[in-house]
Amino acid sequence: MEEIFIRRSIRKFTNQAVEPEKIDKLLRAAMQAPSAANQQAWEFIVVQDKARLEQMAETSPYAKHLADSAVTFVLLADESKMKVPTGWEQDMGAAAENLLLEAVHLGLGGVWLGVATADFVTENVRSLFALPENIRPFAMISVGYPDGQKNQFVDRYQAERVHYEKW
Repeated sequence: MEEIFIRRSIRKFTNQAVEPEKIDKLLRAAMQAPSAANQQAWEFIVVQDKARLEQMAETSPYAKHLADSAVTFVLLADESKMKVPTGWEQDMGAAAENLLLEAVHLGLGGVWLGVATADFVTENVRSLFALPENIRPFAMISVGYPDGQKNQFVDRYQAERVHYEKW
C-alpha cells in the first residue's frame, strides 16, 4: 500500500474545501480501525468553521496549522463505552493512522496533533468543546489539500533496529 510509504506530516494547505464525500470517507476509514474487545469507544468532532479552527489553533503551541486547515477532526474516546479501559489510546492511535492514510489516498494531506499527551492541551480542548466528563480528548488531525508540501517517500527503514528470535 503506497500510502504507508509516502505519507508525511502536511501542515500547509490551500484554501480549497475538502468535499463532504471525502470527509465521510475519512471518518469511515477511522472507524474501520481495530479496537480492543471491539469496544469502538471513539467519537469525532468535525470542524470546518474558520473562526472555530482559529480557536483550536490556540489550544497548544504546536496547533497553529489548524487555523489554515480545510477541516480538522477531533478524536475523542467515550469512557462509558470502554470494555478495555487500558486500550483506548491504542484504539484511537489506530483510528488516527487510518484517517491519515485515507487522506493520502484521497489526494489530501494531514498532520496529527497529540492532545492526550499534555494535560494543559487536554483541558484546553475539553473546555473549548464543553466536553462531558466521560469524553477523553485524544488528538486533533488537520486535513486539507497540500500547499507546497508533498506526500512523498522518505526511507526510514533501519536494519540495525530489527532483531530476530532474540535481542
